[in-house]
Order: sequence, then structure tokens, then C-alpha cells
Amino acid sequence: MELQSLSMLVEILDAGNLSEAARRLKMSRANVSYHLNQFERAVGQQLVRRTTRRIEPTEIGLRLYEHGRQIRNELEAARETVTTLGQTLQGRVRLSVPSGYGQLVMAPWLIDFKRAYPGIVLDVVFENRVVDLMRDEVDIAVRVMTDPPDNLVARDMGPVRYVACATPGYAQAQGMPATLEDLSRAPLITSAVVGRQLRLAAYLEGERHEVPLSPTLTSENFLFLREAIVAGLGVGLVPDYVVQDLVSRGEMLTALDNWKLSIFGTQMFMLYMPNRHHTRAASTFIDFMLAQVRQGA
Repeated sequence: MELQSLSMLVEILDAGNLSEAARRLKMSRANVSYHLNQFERAVGQQLVRRTTRRIEPTEIGLRLYEHGRQIRNELEAARETVTTLGQTLQGRVRLSVPSGYGQLVMAPWLIDFKRAYPGIVLDVVFENRVVDLMRDEVDIAVRVMTDPPDNLVARDMGPVRYVACATPGYAQAQGMPATLEDLSRAPLITSAVVGRQLRLAAYLEGERHEVPLSPTLTSENFLFLREAIVAGLGVGLVPDYVVQDLVSRGEMLTALDNWKLSIFGTQMFMLYMPNRHHTRAASTFIDFMLAQVRQGA
């Protein structure tokens, strides 16, 4: 099996379709398709399934992809060792983080990391959707969820606790929710997923309750949600880190504090592909971020 063919398979699956792979490889689409067909004939099995828009690996294709990516990572690590010998650490890390947690919690950590390792290029994407690390060429993703996928390494970054909150002015005029039913009837400000019924999971003394919600204002931008809550437009249902500074100063009140509230998950995880060998840049970044989490715990 030729290393060049294996590397091309990795490039094709990373790109997601033959046209994009051809652009990245600076080859014609027909040439890429020809080499893929030749590789499949040499292996004796179909490696990818072709659809009108994208391609997906078969089981054997995925296994070969994982081997190929591991080899590529090892080669990149070897190149880094040679390139950075006697120099500052270099490399590139593409990171996907949630909008609120990324901006309100991780931003200072990212800046500190960049100061400590100026030779590492950070490519940071702020988004809340669940990413396909392979398809989107993301090295590391940080996400809120309850059960991380089995095919990824998941490093625990701590619990995520939602709070029901409002300004003192709103509380005085409208009152704070005292029950879950009150929360479902209040003018609610929170995040949501388009096309999906929003449901609140609430836990008390080991019992799980679920309440459908009908927010009056939704957004994936947690800084905007924070401003809307501060403006007194309603009751916010957001992760505690969005408003914890306001709560500590008495500028925001919370309700239902004896409940453990959750919408999208109960834990924050750092996710990455289960390759044994990461680039030095990626490994250094992972260790740095987890150290920041431990310091803040």
C-alpha cells in the first residue's frame, strides 16, 4: 500500500467532496477521482460512498483514514521537531468553541496561551452547532453535552449549570418564577435550536422533570442574551457564567436555585480525534486549557 495513496484518501475525506479535494491538492477533479479508483482497486474494496454533494467513508475507508491521519500527524510532529529545534514552539491549532463560553470564559485563556506561545497560529471559530471534526478540519472542539460521542476523546471541563435570572427591577415589577411552571409561562430569554422544541430538564433530589418552553427572545449569541436580560425584557435562562459577575454584584437575581437546570447538556467537554500522536502545538494547547480549568475549579 502506497503512502501517497493513503495520504490522498485522507485529503479527500477531510475535504468532504472531490471538487474541494482537487482544489486543495491542486489537481483536476478527474485526476483525483482516477487515483481514488486506483486505490480502491488495489485494496479490493470500496473506500468511500459518493453522493451528489459529498462523500463518506465506508467502514474500511474510515479505518484506513484513521491510519493515514495518524501517519500524517506523526510526520507533522517530526517536521515540527526539526523545524522548532532551538526555536519557539510553532504550529497551527483550529479550535471551535461555543459563543458564550468561548467569549466569556475562554477568551482570557486563549489570549494567555497566545502570549505564552506566539509561534502557534490559533484559528478560533465561535459557534454552537455540533461540528464534524473530520469534515470541518477542526483539531479541537469545546461543547456542552451530557454524553460525548464514543468516537472522540472527551476531556471533562466541568459542569454546566443554567440559572433562571432577572434584574431587580423586573423582579419588583413582575416577580420571579417560584416553580418550573412559572418559568414556562414567563417571558423567557434563552438560546434555542431552530426547528426544535425547546425543553428544560430540571433535577431535584434525584428526580428528573421536563418542561416545554416557549421563549419570547432567542439567540445563539450569549452576549446579546445578557444585554436583553439586563434591559429587563424578561427572565433569562442561561449558563451561570453568562451572568455570574452581575449576580455577585447584586445587579442580577436568580430563582429556582435548589433545582439543577439544563437545556443542552450538563457538562462541558473538550473533544478531539483519538489519534495517539498529536502535533506538539495541539498537545500543548490541550494541556494549557485543562490547566486553566483546574485553576478555576
